[in-house]
Amino acid sequence: MQIPSRPDLETRAVHAGREDLRTLGVHALPLDLSSTYPFTDLDRATASLDALVSGDATAENPVYARLLNPTVARFENALADLEGAEAAVAYSSGMAALTAVLLAAKMEGKNHVVATRPIYGTTDHLLSCDLLGVETTWVSPEAVGDAIRPDTALVMTETPTNPTLALVDIESVVRQAAGVPVLVDSTFATPVLQRPLAHGAAMVMHSATKYLGGHGDVVAGVVACGEAWARKLRQVRVATGALLHPLGGYLLHRGLQTLPVRIERAQTTASDLARRLSAHPDVQRVYFPGLDGNAHLLGTQMDGPGTMVAFEVAGHEMASGVLRSVQLMTPAVSLGSVDTLIQHPAGLTHRVVGEAGRAQGGVSEGLLRVSVGLESADALWADLEGALASAARLAPSGAVLAE
Repeated sequence: MQIPSRPDLETRAVHAGREDLRTLGVHALPLDLSSTYPFTDLDRATASLDALVSGDATAENPVYARLLNPTVARFENALADLEGAEAAVAYSSGMAALTAVLLAAKMEGKNHVVATRPIYGTTDHLLSCDLLGVETTWVSPEAVGDAIRPDTALVMTETPTNPTLALVDIESVVRQAAGVPVLVDSTFATPVLQRPLAHGAAMVMHSATKYLGGHGDVVAGVVACGEAWARKLRQVRVATGALLHPLGGYLLHRGLQTLPVRIERAQTTASDLARRLSAHPDVQRVYFPGLDGNAHLLGTQMDGPGTMVAFEVAGHEMASGVLRSVQLMTPAVSLGSVDTLIQHPAGLTHRVVGEAGRAQGGVSEGLLRVSVGLESADALWADLEGALASAARLAPSGAVLAE
């Protein structure tokens, strides 16, 4: 089916990657579960292998599922369309995607990375440890330029930040990077609300586990970028075996079709909850784009405040009490699902970050992060309000929280 030239994103989300289904005579997306692909001519199969190992996106014969899977390739094409990218490369997890980017960046013989805090906890951990042989300098987004060195291979930032939801000016970071490629983790925004490549970033990364899938049933990562970077990323993927499983590719491609609708609905509810939390006597601070002056990039870089809300209560015991008391929300890590999740960053997603790193990123013991789903705002607020009341009542005595 031929889609009109550059329709709106909502239309592209439904149709991207499905252009040939009518010709194929099917309506549902094909799912290719083959682990190997037969060939009839050895020389042509060898040529296909050589092409894929060198980083080509396609070949006459996929040869082996570690090299190429047609179902995953469909998802990659669809996501690249939504991000305005030449290509996208999908991996078995978000951390596999980041690992591939770091290894690809080192192909030029440089091993220094400049990164901003706060950022997803395991990303922080990978950049801080010596596993991949990279040296990381941690800075605020305003100080990126001061940290650039001749051996800097990559600048990495995340916006909105995890878990405090601060907005980072991508164009400012790109200017400061002065030609060093910039990678933006845009997981919280999705291409519905933010497209970092349009602001000068070299690559945009998603933990596709989250909003792109949208139903908590797939683990994946994806990087959208220009073809030159994509070739390097595919070479790393071929060598490391980190290709996304085809079922994951199928679920993600299906998830893209409802992504704009899910984001719009959850964003409306998140805005409502943020306002109500701001007025609650037991909430010390609310983190949400648009509150506390954190709105300078809304309408220019980011098309809306998003669906994540974080809020501060009086310390670990109070936060633990809220998690014990919620009934509708699910206390669990991850985000972007159709149901609402709530978690404690200092104890879970950012536990692997050292105390100094958590302090630098504003990840306190009283901070809770909520991924707003598709339930009604009134139902979610009733749950939160009741949990806050219960936690406030029990926290002084510790009778329940000490268990």
